[in-house]
Amino acid sequence: MRKGNFVSWFGKDKEAERFYLLPGMGGKALQQKRKFMLWWGIGVGLLVSFLLAGLMYWMCRG
Repeated sequence: MRKGNFVSWFGKDKEAERFYLLPGMGGKALQQKRKFMLWWGIGVGLLVSFLLAGLMYWMCRG
């Protein structure tokens, strides 16, 4: 178990309050970055699954 998960169960999460020097490393920017990556990952996963399904359909039909 990671320390960050353990702390959030029993007290304040110091990681969320940490000051970051560069943009995109914490706070709202980090949440937006994670959300962006999640949706891109879902989209790419769906695209690859449709391509593989089409390829398998084409191979079985032919």
